[in-house]
Formats: sequence, structure tokens, C-alpha cells
Amino acid sequence: MNQKIGIVGCGHVGSDLAFSLVTQGICSEIILFDQAEEKVASEAMELRDMLSAVQRHTKIVAGGTDYTLLADADLIVMAIGPTTLLREDRMEELKETSAAVRSIVPQIMKAGFDGIFMNITNPCDVITQIIAKESGLGKERVFGTGTALDTMRMRSTLGEHFDVAPTSITGYVLGEHGESQFIAWSSVRLANEAVEKRFSLAEQEMLKEQVRARGWNILLGKGWTSFGIATAAAELISIVLRDAHEVMPVSVYDEKRDVYVGRPAILNKSGIKEVLSLADLTIEELERYEKSCLVIKQAFHEVYSK
Repeated sequence: MNQKIGIVGCGHVGSDLAFSLVTQGICSEIILFDQAEEKVASEAMELRDMLSAVQRHTKIVAGGTDYTLLADADLIVMAIGPTTLLREDRMEELKETSAAVRSIVPQIMKAGFDGIFMNITNPCDVITQIIAKESGLGKERVFGTGTALDTMRMRSTLGEHFDVAPTSITGYVLGEHGESQFIAWSSVRLANEAVEKRFSLAEQEMLKEQVRARGWNILLGKGWTSFGIATAAAELISIVLRDAHEVMPVSVYDEKRDVYVGRPAILNKSGIKEVLSLADLTIEELERYEKSCLVIKQAFHEVYSK
């Protein structure tokens, strides 16, 4: 079965995502897009060069800026990055990235695209909502990577603290993929054991800050972040294409708050099968969630109030 993925934006993240998709044999065809058409051609050529060393053949196409090639794509990843990377607050990227997305999405829809949009571009939640608005697709067919990466970082941080593999930690980071995110401590488990009571409130805040700042620290050291988000995105694509019905913390539409925000949802071949309830959160966690929704909502309205 042909499974075609389009990646719009071939910077560090888009290129690493393509690499992950090819090495894992997740899809049968990848089309790469970027304003820098020579770079796209080079990325495609290098990916083809490694095909003899991977388990499954993947067709690699350099699309440049010809979005008509996306008419029959199953899923498109928006991975446009800002020209200036060293920004601690992802909201600072909004003016630049929102303009690019508002220009590109209508072109893709005009080409006849009728699949699923997955967004990586920051600020993730706001841009995901912009894609939903500009595309006119159903809310179940537009989602963002949201707090999937933040949750991975939380598991890594706690895994290091407890000296266990991060896969032994379960639970979620919720809210904005940004400054207002929070660890939902009521959901965090080490195997079957709730870990919340192992930490004082001060320690919880310290660990939350370590998780939030992890991306910024990577950015300062190497100039960009890409391995984590590319791996998270590849896993989300795999879940959709396999119709796996797995629960992941992604940026989805919260109908009550009228905003896209990171929270657990079931993913399948249609995109978002179901947004799960937050009923098990504590009162304080719900308050943090509401505040995070407000941050995202205000930023979204800034784009459309001008």
C-alpha cells in the first residue's frame, strides 16, 4: 500500500524527520519541500544514497515548492523553522512562521489535498490552529506534536533521577509546547507507583523547570534541536499509518476552550480518533491547564486581529 508523506520545510527538523522515516521504513514515499530548492535536491539525493542499507525501500522526491505533488498525500508535516533559531520563548517565532504557514496552506489545499496535517512548526499549538483555520479540514485531521516531546523530556529527566530507563516512567506534560506547559504529576508513575509524593512542591517545580529548559539548553549547546522532535514526529506518523489507536499527548482541538493545546488523545488512520478526558487532573493542574490555554488563545487572536 502506497503511503505518501509530504514534509514542508527541510531545515534540521524536517531533514532529520525524513531520515527517521527512511531508516525505520515507516512510509513508501516522501516528498520534500523548501524554498531552498538546491538544499531539497541535495537532501533527497543523500537519502537515496542510503537506501541500500535500510530494510525497506522508500521513494524520495524533491518537490521544491511544487505543492501540486501533495494532492494525493496521506499526511503532510509542517516543519517550517524561523530564520533565527536562538529564541527561548517559542511565541517569539509567531510573526515569521504564521506568515509562512498562511501563505503555504492555501496553496496545498488548492492542489486538492484531502489528508491529514501534522504540525511541528513553532509555536506549535498556535500554528496548528492556524493550519486548521486556513485548511478548513475537520479538527480530527489537524494536530500538532504538542507536548509529545516535552513528555519524552520529562521521562528522560525522571529516568535519570531514579536511575531507570525512561520507558519505565509514564505520565504526561500538558498544555502549551512552551513556557506555560506543566507536568501533570497526578499522572506520573514509576512502573505502577505514583511518584508525586516523593517530591516536595519545590522539587516538583525544579523538575518541571528542568524539563521545560531542556530544549533551550540543547539549543544553546548545538544551535538547534532536532533529534528528539524528529523521533517524536516519526512515531506519531507511524501510529497514524498503522492505524494503531495509541494514546499520545499531542496538540488537539479543545472544543470547550476553543483552542489547540497539548493533551492526551487517541490517534488512528483518521488522525485524532478521540480527545481524552482530563477528569483525573487535580484542581491545581486544571487551573494550570486553563492558564496555558489562555496563553495560546491570546497568541492566536494576535495573528487574526491584525
